[in-house]
Amino acid sequence: MSQKLLLTAKEVSIILHRLACQLVENHLDFSDTILIGLQPRGRFLAQRIKHILTHTYHIPNVQLGFLDSTFFRDDFRRGEKTLEANKTQIDFLVENKKVVFIDDVLFTGRSINAALTAIQSFGRPTEIELLTLIDRRFSRHLPIQPDYCGRQVDAINNEKVIVHWAENGMEDGVYLISNNDSQSKVS
Repeated sequence: MSQKLLLTAKEVSIILHRLACQLVENHLDFSDTILIGLQPRGRFLAQRIKHILTHTYHIPNVQLGFLDSTFFRDDFRRGEKTLEANKTQIDFLVENKKVVFIDDVLFTGRSINAALTAIQSFGRPTEIELLTLIDRRFSRHLPIQPDYCGRQVDAINNEKVIVHWAENGMEDGVYLISNNDSQSKVS
């Protein structure tokens, strides 16, 4: 198994500020925009983006929620590994709001597809956008593309993209993990 550093902590920080800036350009004061971190791995990215919006760009009252779409997935109960649900925390309606889904890695598109179904339980948004730190662009199973993308990564099927966050006790960074075993699972 080999590991290659794709993004350092400094590069992650630069990308996060660029993504936040792009959101400000498109949403201005965020009065009609809601950020939704997709559980579990989009949580830290969503919190970081909100922090930058409120502290760097001084945007008050940015609404942030977390959505778990485990039970909406089309592959729920199909794999060998049982999927574990995380907590959904959305304390507001999304009716007639612009929603920005936030996730760390866009891979097959199945998580986003599930999230599109799950969010309907909280109202009907006027628009939904997708922000991802990493886009594995050649691995898509569904026609889903990010509106905001930190970096595109070309990874083959036996490679895995892992995002480390300081909040998990590690230094921020993005890694490409190669497992020479062609039977390995991918992210």
